[in-house]
Amino acid sequence: MGYPGCHETSCSRDADGVPAGDDVMTYWQRWTRKPQTVWLRKAIFQLHLWSGIGLGLYVLLVSVTGSILVYRNELYRAATHDPIIVTESGPRLTDDQLKGAATQAYPGYTVLSFSLVQSPGQAVSITLKAGSKLKNRFFNPYTGADLGDAVPLGIRLVSKLIELHDDLLAGKTGRMVNGAGALLLVVIAFTGMVVWWPGVKTWRQGLTVQRNVGWQRFTWDLHKAIGFWTLGFTLVFAVSGAYLGNPQAFQDLADRIEPLTDANARTRIVDQVIYWLAYLHFGRINGIGIPCSGPGFCDSTTKLIWAVFGLAPAGMVVTGAVMWWNRVVRKKPGRISRHSPVRARTKELPLR
Repeated sequence: MGYPGCHETSCSRDADGVPAGDDVMTYWQRWTRKPQTVWLRKAIFQLHLWSGIGLGLYVLLVSVTGSILVYRNELYRAATHDPIIVTESGPRLTDDQLKGAATQAYPGYTVLSFSLVQSPGQAVSITLKAGSKLKNRFFNPYTGADLGDAVPLGIRLVSKLIELHDDLLAGKTGRMVNGAGALLLVVIAFTGMVVWWPGVKTWRQGLTVQRNVGWQRFTWDLHKAIGFWTLGFTLVFAVSGAYLGNPQAFQDLADRIEPLTDANARTRIVDQVIYWLAYLHFGRINGIGIPCSGPGFCDSTTKLIWAVFGLAPAGMVVTGAVMWWNRVVRKKPGRISRHSPVRARTKELPLR
């Protein structure tokens, strides 16, 4: 079948078998065979580029912290020190006497709770409060002496890391911002797939990383390959992150899609989708990797997969930043000579 404006015997064709000259190709043919020539694709490339630059540090932050927090339970266990055992000296202090010792050591604070000790010689953990300030301290149950912080530094650091990942250290507002950022990551992922498409003849090249091609081309190939092979996980992390940041909006949408009735109160599909959306974000249920039944090889493998794929957005940010620096910053006037061999090689790199 011939192309519009082109006779079989009088029209030259390019390597793809398409008539030479973009003016005789249909819009769809240009999308499938020469997407780099389509104006919309160029616009999507700019959207992908600048949204990636604008959100780069944010994506890098949540990607790295999220991968670390796959092992939050293991980190908590590692940071938990052994119970402090004291030497028994005389009768044990009563609860009121321990409260008095704690409030005397920290004037202005009131005692909220005691820990339940498992042995007579074990130090007692006491939680005190003054306004919005909390203290957790160990006290000698025989002398009332302050023995130090009951919450190890490691546990405080892990808790702060969770707060950073979940709320950006900004409480409810930070969590809502996190949800909006996750939706923007969805946009970056989809625009990236449009940019990834090289044409029907060369699409397989976008699946692998070529060797011996120079660091610039290697970075471009790595960026494309990571984006393609991790797209599914990235979308799961992004959409579930958007839900966790703004759960009420998702619940309202679910109620519109499938209104709640007495008949479907426990069987709604939308509720199951939201349930799994939340758990797939973490890759585990009750600390055990999906779909495992307990600690072991399955559990370790699942967590490792989630941790590695969780770093994919960070890898995209790093490789994208390197390409942007080489493409834009490095080419500014005065940085590289016009006739520099490096500049000449850069021009030849098909960054789009």
